[in-house]
Amino acid sequence: MYKKLYLKSLELAAHKSSQFYLALVSFVESSFFPIPPDVMIVPMVMAKKDQFVRIFLNATIFSVLGGIAGYFIGFIFSDLAMSVVEFYNYEGKVNDLMTKLNQGSGIYIWLITLFLAGFTPLPFKVFTITSGLISFNIFIFVIICTISRGLRFFLVSYLTFKFGGPFVDFIERKGALWSTIVGLLLIPFFLLIYYMIKQ
Repeated sequence: MYKKLYLKSLELAAHKSSQFYLALVSFVESSFFPIPPDVMIVPMVMAKKDQFVRIFLNATIFSVLGGIAGYFIGFIFSDLAMSVVEFYNYEGKVNDLMTKLNQGSGIYIWLITLFLAGFTPLPFKVFTITSGLISFNIFIFVIICTISRGLRFFLVSYLTFKFGGPFVDFIERKGALWSTIVGLLLIPFFLLIYYMIKQ
């Protein structure tokens, strides 16, 4: 099923209404869909390099909106939320997190995890839904999602625009490792922003 969805997403990237479908995939991926928008972003930028800014903004805006939808799924529909979490086999981690938060610890771990989930191949929808489950501060949630998703999609769009085929080949071979390393390097910068917001 995953392969069929992947191939369908590639097909939509070549559609005349690809911007609409990119917005749709970006939105649903943040709340339940398993295929990341990058699958569409790369071929779309390759086909229309002059639109790379529009493509990255489209993916970012609708991914954040989808993240907010995921948040409210967790906040309002706890049973449905846990079904999604269980589908991705994260129920143990989520239960551990909720225990730590109830004990007054774990908030910084969650901040870092949420940022990494937005930037790396971690299942972002699990963490948007869990943010609602734990009633995480929604304003900080939106800021984290915007920064992490925006950075991710900008880098993918810009580097595809700048380097074309070689970058695409690299992403296909080392994409998960690359995004994880960059995400980890950005954590100190993100924590600084969070500290400034809290002041």
